[in-house]
Amino acid sequence: MHTLVGNPVQATATTTLTTKDVPRRSLAMSRRNRLGGSQHIGKGLHTTSVKADKNEKNKEGRIKCTLIPGDGVGPELVYSVQEVFKAAGIPVEFESYFFSEVNPTLSAPLEDVVGSIARNKICIKGILATPDFSHTGELQTLNMKLRNALDLYANVVHVKSLPNVKCRHHDVDCIIIREQTEGEYSALEHESVPGVVECLKIITAAKSERIAKFAFDYAVKMRRKKVTAVHKANIMKLGDGLFLRSCEEMAKLYPRIQFEKMIVDNCTMQMVSNPNQFDVMVTPNLYGNIVDNLASGLVGGAGVVAGASYSADCAVFEQGARHIFSGAVGKNIANPTAMLLCSANLLAHVNLHSYSKMIKNAINKVLKDGKVRTKDLGGQSTTKDFTYAVIHCLT
Repeated sequence: MHTLVGNPVQATATTTLTTKDVPRRSLAMSRRNRLGGSQHIGKGLHTTSVKADKNEKNKEGRIKCTLIPGDGVGPELVYSVQEVFKAAGIPVEFESYFFSEVNPTLSAPLEDVVGSIARNKICIKGILATPDFSHTGELQTLNMKLRNALDLYANVVHVKSLPNVKCRHHDVDCIIIREQTEGEYSALEHESVPGVVECLKIITAAKSERIAKFAFDYAVKMRRKKVTAVHKANIMKLGDGLFLRSCEEMAKLYPRIQFEKMIVDNCTMQMVSNPNQFDVMVTPNLYGNIVDNLASGLVGGAGVVAGASYSADCAVFEQGARHIFSGAVGKNIANPTAMLLCSANLLAHVNLHSYSKMIKNAINKVLKDGKVRTKDLGGQSTTKDFTYAVIHCLT
């Protein structure tokens, strides 16, 4: 039986490294942390192991990673990641693409970006802005096109309380797994008669079973005890009913994992009143987006929660709460914590565990000290102040 392999935040695939890939100071840690296995991605699909020799590298043996700065404060946050990687001497080379729906004239073609991610197997991505109205008349957004082209069906957001970040709730630690290739995000809308618009929500058994399988496998690998299926089957009896039945059938194959189901409106209320009751949550597309953002607000906001999207072949790391923070562009006030955590999860994904732990430990040290805090955390420090403080704590 195939199992998920990864660090406590994200499921990962196996990477085999040689002594040429990692500086000597990290070899001992890498050997201790090296794991075997493959990511089981559900019924009807093959499994895959991302080997380091399949990942594109340059002559120096540095791992190549696609980088998409994104819109809003994305480029500023990505710059923080690059500065930390440079200071730590991390053997990763970024292949950058400007990719934007807001500025399509300067944007790289979708085919080039998809080809880069498919070739490199890993990507770190800023949030892409989605206009309220399409200039071309297309209903699919650039985000949707990217996910569908790569089949990034599983979005995983680990919502966890950070040290010395004051919030109403403490010790929050839950994982939200969202199916993100169908549901309300199917881009099937039409105006049947003037003033009447029909939007089609697509739910399929194959994709519902696939995301349910991913969620239970993830719970087993991460030693979680409970999976909660979030739905609205009491109203959408066919669509959400199919999703719920798929989760119920999958739960029978995992008798050691507690399974519960919860209507989405009750779920949001429970998240606000008692988030500690949740462990792993599996949701259709729209509900997952809502719960992700609500849960992020419980632990400090969009600036402190990391996420990732997985296909059978690649992983894209981005912030868990998808906000571009356009009001802060150029002001040097955005919190880079979430993007730095994304970069740490990416490093663990390719088995550079010592570097991953180094970055996470540095972030925790800065937060615990409390001397450098961005505005969203109640301080007056800038993005660069926080970045340099993290670099100072790298050991």
